[in-house]
Amino acid sequence: MSVVEQYARVHIVTGSQEGENAVPVVLRYDPEADPRVVRIGLPGPHEWKFSRDLLERGLRAPVRSGDVEIWPCGRVQAIMEFHSPKGTAVVQFDAKTLIRFLRRTYMAAPVTPVAH
Repeated sequence: MSVVEQYARVHIVTGSQEGENAVPVVLRYDPEADPRVVRIGLPGPHEWKFSRDLLERGLRAPVRSGDVEIWPCGRVQAIMEFHSPKGTAVVQFDAKTLIRFLRRTYMAAPVTPVAH
């Protein structure tokens, strides 16, 4: 299994870089470290990790887990909201970027059924 890394540009809706046209982020998935977790590195030393399932569900309907909230915004965009003691950052992604990233993660490590 190999690491999946994808670079993207997002629009900052709130936070320290609000108003900038687009800022770089990195989407990362390392199935050997934890096949259930994806990471998003925002500008500066800010990396958020959350479940791959949360990202997938957030492209269809609003979801929240811990400090991360994701929801679709129209048909072509998705919003992610990250909460920390220092404040809240809201970023806007092209949904197709996240869909492409998810597809690559499933090629690297397909979902395994949970045993009951």
